[in-house]
Amino acid sequence: MSDERTQDFLVNRSDFREFRWDQLTDSKRALEPGEARLRVDRYAFTANNITYAVFGDALHYWDFFPAPAGWGRLPVWGHADVVESRATALAEGARVFGYLPMSPELLVRPADVSERGFRDASEHRSALPGTYQQYQITRRGNDEQEALRALLAPLFGTAFLIDDWLDEHARFGAKRVLLMSASSKTALGTAFMLSQRKDRAYEIVGLTSARNRAFCESLGYYGRVLEYGAVRELDASTPTVSIDMAGDASVLQAVHEHLGAALCHSCLVGATHRVPPSAESTLPGPTPEFFFAPAQIQKRLSTWGPDGLGARISAAQQAFFPSAKTWLAIVPVRGKAAIESAYRTVLDGKANPNEGLMLSASK
Repeated sequence: MSDERTQDFLVNRSDFREFRWDQLTDSKRALEPGEARLRVDRYAFTANNITYAVFGDALHYWDFFPAPAGWGRLPVWGHADVVESRATALAEGARVFGYLPMSPELLVRPADVSERGFRDASEHRSALPGTYQQYQITRRGNDEQEALRALLAPLFGTAFLIDDWLDEHARFGAKRVLLMSASSKTALGTAFMLSQRKDRAYEIVGLTSARNRAFCESLGYYGRVLEYGAVRELDASTPTVSIDMAGDASVLQAVHEHLGAALCHSCLVGATHRVPPSAESTLPGPTPEFFFAPAQIQKRLSTWGPDGLGARISAAQQAFFPSAKTWLAIVPVRGKAAIESAYRTVLDGKANPNEGLMLSASK
């Protein structure tokens, strides 16, 4: 195994601009009974992964893949291969998709193994949300198919749940849905879902940067797209629900101050801008509330069951993916230097919204 395939990408939890490569400590450890070794192949990297870092302590994202004190193994979504197994019913050579670290390998303790997948029952993950514990067993697809799954499926799953949650609450009586960080893939998926409802009696508005405005307008998902500095162009009397993927305190402040009592609900989802409001900040209108996708999943599992939820998400994906393929360009990123460059680009908010970065440590 080459040197590049035996090193972890670690992020300083106090300063995300600082990172380092560490030798993987488990690569030569003999497996215990019930364990399996996954070799990480390719994974998607988007602004959503930066959100995992921003909320890493508050929502325990750092706890999935333990790292040395002060450092974190950033979670990503991607594909891996079972290269060694002492777990009953999980065969070596299986291809899996799921929640992975930016590392060449991951040791798991598979449970509830079936032909469809398994759950990682590792002790340190036992108290963490079950959504991130599931691994699908897949057939090796072509590069485009696997990239679309890694880049879009987890984010679109969140978008589906946001749309479902909004519908469940009748959009809190709003006549406008305002999506901040409108070019992010989660926002695009949410806007797509909102635009597909035949009984729609609300406007879908996106807030984005000047450089991404034309792209967002070209998709047809939004009724209107404004730049962040143009919040005051919105009619302040229209009942509005805001969905914040940006996590930018100044933008959120501007939205609350302009809309005030017309803001029916303020929902926090992501932090692509990495400057969320402080706990001490006060905003006019409703107190922002965090949307936690696993909670909505548990609710729908209880009402629809696993098969019902899976079928609904799958049907929605089959509608969204063909649309996404018309604007999403898949960009392979291979090797340590290229990964470092991609990480900085996404961290700085400079990634092109019509590109999907697929990372691999091997060249």
